[in-house]
Amino acid sequence: MEQGKKILVTGGARSGKSAFAQQMAERLPGPRAYLATAQILDDEMGERVARHQAQRGQAWQVTIEEPYALNTSLRQATSHYPVIMVDCITLWLTNILLSNQENPDTVLQKVDQLITSLPGCISTIIMVTNEVGLGIVPENPLARQFRDLAGFANQKLAAACDTVYLVSCGLPLKLK
Repeated sequence: MEQGKKILVTGGARSGKSAFAQQMAERLPGPRAYLATAQILDDEMGERVARHQAQRGQAWQVTIEEPYALNTSLRQATSHYPVIMVDCITLWLTNILLSNQENPDTVLQKVDQLITSLPGCISTIIMVTNEVGLGIVPENPLARQFRDLAGFANQKLAAACDTVYLVSCGLPLKLK
């Protein structure tokens, strides 16, 4: 795989997408940065983060925690790390949407800003996102709004990336 590629990995919850993205990143020459968008707001999320950190082990030189300014952190990291894994876009969207109850148009503008910054990043960037549109229709307006935003964001990112994978049951399917 050539350096500087932009890769999107999507799939459902517990589909194996993060593990697949991590394995892909670890096959590339480092150093590697893990850009985490999660915020630890409860014990359960703290346990998830701890599991992910333990699974990464020593193959990763740094974890950058950035819940909001993803494009800024990517631009800064790309000068130091030839491989950057972003996990995950969906949590980043959640953070933006819920911060001050952002307008959905503002969320998509931030996605557009991220996409605009990608060509300037010389690193291989592997972004993980959730496919949330395959399940039942959410029962409340905020959940439906989030599902729609995630779907639009994933479409935009997939169009902007060189390669896109869908992971289901731990098996990757190359879409693009």
